[in-house]
Amino acid sequence: MPASAVDPALPHVLLLSIPGLRREDLARMPTLSALAAAGRCLPLAPCLPALTCPVQAALTTGAAPSGHGIVANGIFERGSHHLEMWISPDSVHQSPRLWDTLKAARPEIRTAAWFALQSKHATADLVCLPAPKHNPDGTETMWCHTRPEPLYAALRERLGEFPLHKFWGPIAGIESSRWIVRSFLEAARGNPPHFAYLYLPHLDYAAQRSGPESPQALAACGELDAEIAVLLTEMRAEVGEKLVVLVAGEYRIHPVSHTLFPNRVLREAGLVAVTDGPDGELLDTARSRAWALADHQVSHIYLADGSDAALVARVADLFRGREGVAQVLHGEALVAAGLSAKSPPGQGSSCGDLVIVSTPESWQSYFYWLDDARAPRFARTVDIHRKPGYDPLELHFDRAAGGIPLDTRLVKGSHGALDPADPHETIFIAAPAAGLEQQRLASTDIAGIVKRLFGIG
Repeated sequence: MPASAVDPALPHVLLLSIPGLRREDLARMPTLSALAAAGRCLPLAPCLPALTCPVQAALTTGAAPSGHGIVANGIFERGSHHLEMWISPDSVHQSPRLWDTLKAARPEIRTAAWFALQSKHATADLVCLPAPKHNPDGTETMWCHTRPEPLYAALRERLGEFPLHKFWGPIAGIESSRWIVRSFLEAARGNPPHFAYLYLPHLDYAAQRSGPESPQALAACGELDAEIAVLLTEMRAEVGEKLVVLVAGEYRIHPVSHTLFPNRVLREAGLVAVTDGPDGELLDTARSRAWALADHQVSHIYLADGSDAALVARVADLFRGREGVAQVLHGEALVAAGLSAKSPPGQGSSCGDLVIVSTPESWQSYFYWLDDARAPRFARTVDIHRKPGYDPLELHFDRAAGGIPLDTRLVKGSHGALDPADPHETIFIAAPAAGLEQQRLASTDIAGIVKRLFGIG
């Protein structure tokens, strides 16, 4: 569309998606604190489960997991028994995302999806997310999927490669969030998007490694705030008073001291099947009567036959009242929690037949082997796609073993479960206040706030 067709009054909206952000962190984040003082800072309730992919989907669609279809950081296809964690296509969403709805209503609006998870091939004008190339010899070449396609090559020339090893793994740190900020500024320079979603992951790392109140986690607040200051300074220089900054905390990280092993519980009950080979034991989802996709403080338990009431009751009884378990959801409780559109979930739904939610001090490990000597080879590597669940131990390194440790006591922070009495565990900042009249918000409210800023009902 020619520049003359673009409404000069259009705002430039930045939506910063920050995992682990708490109201008390503002005391160590002068840039965000100033934003909150200039606008509004409201309590924000993530969806259940309060996990990266479901929350980002809620922020960008305005729908609950039952509507957008993202119920965990992995997707299990019941018909093919295929599980993949951290799958990347934008097409996995069952509801349109903000870059779709904004463009459909007002074609002149330029959008950006910058490191939004599950955004590969998104329709936004500017897209960037890690997508290493897998070479025929088994090696990987660091690369990012970008729109336009040549953009990553230009960014790499100016900024160097995206530091994937600092985005996740034992040495994850501020360098990844810094690259995200600087690369967005490079891509936006001269023609900044009207709406941009930026994922800034830095607060996730130390809070899970060392605990949310550890010196390392508190120091991370200042490190991230300094990068946000760079971002806002340069964007204000580009667009002036038309800049609207929205900040959404994805979830709160809670200190943990207990680990629940749902797959081991199911295996000891004779419900989990494994295959044994030279690389250790592998979970066999096709032969298992029940198995768990363990994801932080929430597990989805998939049954061979979800309509078998006796099996549902047996599995529920295995977990109900067990240490570390706050809720066992199945049937209509999954619908009421916004996890499933129908009961039982059945084919076409990625929600488990039962969902196990932890108490605040407990997290859930994907481990299914009963003897560490039979752990699969990938257990000691950073391998986010093949593990049947999330593994926070990938933030640690076992020097003696030369790989990722298997000691779950090392994990000091987790998230996913919400306090039923007050789920508003994180915050939302809007500066300027953008006409907000609410006193409390849910993550599903944010997409509507963005649309209203552009005059879209």
